Parts: sequence; structure tokens; C-alpha cells
Amino acid sequence: FACYLWSAEDLSWLGIDGGLGVMSKIGLAVSVGVVAGIGINTAHELGHKKVEFERRLSKWALAPSFYGHFYIEHNRGHHVRVATPEDPASARFGESFWRFLPRTVVGSLRSAWRLERARLERLGKPVWSVHNDVLNAWAISVVLYAVLLGVFGLSIAPYLVIQAIFGFSLLEVVNYLEHYGLLRQKTAKGRYERCSPAHSWN
Repeated sequence: FACYLWSAEDLSWLGIDGGLGVMSKIGLAVSVGVVAGIGINTAHELGHKKVEFERRLSKWALAPSFYGHFYIEHNRGHHVRVATPEDPASARFGESFWRFLPRTVVGSLRSAWRLERARLERLGKPVWSVHNDVLNAWAISVVLYAVLLGVFGLSIAPYLVIQAIFGFSLLEVVNYLEHYGLLRQKTAKGRYERCSPAHSWN
């Protein structure tokens, strides 16, 4: 519906002369981004489920924000490395959100790719294949965006980008706050101590 509103040139049935103005379109994109951010929270919960269909729904919920790699990184990366310097989703003490945001976005993407590549190598499967959960999660986003752009035109592209960035930034705000400045110590064996409630600001 948002795509229709972004692309419509006659919204007289809504009491609007012509189509939406640029500021209204940006405001709508931010509103859709809020929904995408909530979708990421839903995807987070679904990604922890044991039922395959529910885990697949997790990828679908990540599609509007084009953040499908979160499905891999959160469960197999963040949960293992939380509150350590190796975790891109744990903010460092003194790090501003604006320094954290690019570091976590790029770091999470790289981590998801490394984790998935290692998993596929263990299974003897090619990285560039349908078995790659990063690629097939992104493929859902590509298909979604291609259909929306095909139906509503290229003029909606900037607003799709705005809503996606706003959506995944909401997730990263939560990540920033949740473990800000907290560090797990290393044991005598050189491994990190077990994660405890002391390693999260929940």
C-alpha cells in the first residue's frame, strides 16, 4: 500500500490534490521502516525456533529491510561472541551510536558470510549455491524488491531504501544499548567466561 501511495499521481479519493509530496513520502518511508524494524524483532524470535517453517518465516520477515544475513549472524555469531571484542553487535565503551552503526552493519554481514561459508565447507557444499542461507535470504529480498519496482516503478526505489535503512537501524539501536561497554573476561584456559545477565543491559 505504501508503494502505491509513493507512486500514485492522483490521490483525490484521499482528499489529496495530486500525489504525495516528497516530505510526505519520506515520512511514509520512515513509518514503513518502523514496521520493518518490528519485523526484524519478529524474525529474531522466529529464527530461534526449531520448526523449519518458522525459521523460513524469519527470512521472509527480514526481506523488507534487506537484512537476511541477520538470520545467520544473530544465532551463530552474536550468541557465541556477545560482549566480546569479536562481536560486531556489541558496542564498545565510549563508542557513539554513529560509529557503532557502520561497524555493526558491515561486521555482521562479513561475519554471517564467514559463518555460512564455514558451514557449507564442512558439509562439502559450494558456497555459491541455494544451500547458502545468506544468499537465499537475500534472494527473497531481491524478488520482493523486483516485484514492487516492476509493479510501481523505479520512483519508489529511494523510499524502499529509506525504509530498509530505518528498519535495520532500529534493530542496531537495540543492539547498541543491550551490551554497551560490557565485556566477558577470559578464563585461565583462554576462553571467554560463560555469558550471564551481567553481560546485557536488558
